[in-house]
Amino acid sequence: MSTEPVTASAEEKRPAEEAAAIHEGDEDEKLQDARKQIEFYFADSNLPFDKFMWSLHTANAEHWVPIKTVSSFKRMREYASKGHDWIVKALRTSEELEVDEAGENARRRTEVQPPKGQFERSVYAKGFGDETSDLQKKLEKFFDQYGETNAVRMRRIDGNKQFKGSVFVEFAEMKSAEAFLNANPKPSWDGKELLIMSKEAYCDMKIKEKGLTGKTAEMRKDNIASRKGFNAFQEMQNEKKGKGQRGKDKPNPEVWLEFMGSKIRVQEEDGGSVKSEDVPYIKGATMKFTGCGGDANFTEMKTPLRERFARVPYIQFSKGDDFGLVGFDKALTEDEIDYVKTNLKTVNSNEVQWSIPEGEEEKQFQIDRANFAARSVLSRSQEKGGSSRGGRGGGRGGRGRGGRGGRGGGRGGGRGGGRSGEKSQPAAVSEEQSGEKRKRAVEPDGGPDTGIRGQAIPAIAPSKKAKTDAA
Repeated sequence: MSTEPVTASAEEKRPAEEAAAIHEGDEDEKLQDARKQIEFYFADSNLPFDKFMWSLHTANAEHWVPIKTVSSFKRMREYASKGHDWIVKALRTSEELEVDEAGENARRRTEVQPPKGQFERSVYAKGFGDETSDLQKKLEKFFDQYGETNAVRMRRIDGNKQFKGSVFVEFAEMKSAEAFLNANPKPSWDGKELLIMSKEAYCDMKIKEKGLTGKTAEMRKDNIASRKGFNAFQEMQNEKKGKGQRGKDKPNPEVWLEFMGSKIRVQEEDGGSVKSEDVPYIKGATMKFTGCGGDANFTEMKTPLRERFARVPYIQFSKGDDFGLVGFDKALTEDEIDYVKTNLKTVNSNEVQWSIPEGEEEKQFQIDRANFAARSVLSRSQEKGGSSRGGRGGGRGGRGRGGRGGRGGGRGGGRGGGRSGEKSQPAAVSEEQSGEKRKRAVEPDGGPDTGIRGQAIPAIAPSKKAKTDAA
């Protein structure tokens, strides 16, 4: 019997070689994806607006950030399983970040700069259906075909964080935003054409929808256009003015919300929130309308309601939906229910059906209302330096939040602030504010959690210029 080795033919080798090439291509793509994700955390569009990342960035005098900490973030978990050395390998290919000799830390190669033109380069798109575990990644690849993106922020409903089916996308360049908005055929998702517009057009649509004018309209547009929550540039400016140190010397006063007959402590988490168990459930204080045809004019709806109810009801509605909720400050009587059905038969020129929502739906709606009002209250309290002698806060029309590992957030307004010379005391604020000065609904943008966050946030240290390699 022959003992000569058997050699594979060229045809037999080819499938194995092709499989190896495919595997190598997949590996390179994963390395690239991991690098891009970490670059996002350090980018101008995210770093100065993410309190935890900024605390890591400023905790070290030379701005080195532990790679293992960044690897623990939620969007990095699929890559972390490949090991620390694998992530270091991905980072060493970056032109924006550098890794220390030990392979333990990473930092930017350039100093952080205030981003410019974010609002103009941002677009709104709706029609992405229900959320899936890989939707964020699919959305990023979808929008990347029109140009490089800085952030894709999934918008979510306040309170339960449910995806609204819409996103705010910030492109790196204006021409990419224009390419998306002017695409022919129009962008579609799963075979259905998307509702798309610039973020500015979205602001104008909401202002018109709510019938806002003058300063109220300007305030609304500023709220949508500006970044909500933490802002490192503002923090550093406050430090220079001495406000930051004064804020450390004395604790912030407690802020309270008067909501449907109860007084609720406002928490600072998520830019202002309340504990669900603290929100009273008032059965029968909500009505649901169905059949509006995807649109609603709040001004038209509230006109007949003002004649019967002392406090203008809170309306929650998302454009494109065929239903909405109207919240009152007490349980409705049969006469009041009949009044609403009789005097508000149509919404958006469509005849609607009125009903009392099921218990769980109504309970969650009231929690959403309380959280929306809490953000408004806390925001105004902070704007006034934490001093308040009462006042009112809140708004109408609940909205949600939603990016690439980015954080969501959004704050409404409300009235607050004591007169000069008065002592600071806990703020007691009601959910709604009467008259033209009532703070309007805010539709904040942002994203799901980026990773595992620490229990405490280190103090922000003065920013020093990052060292760079010689050109």
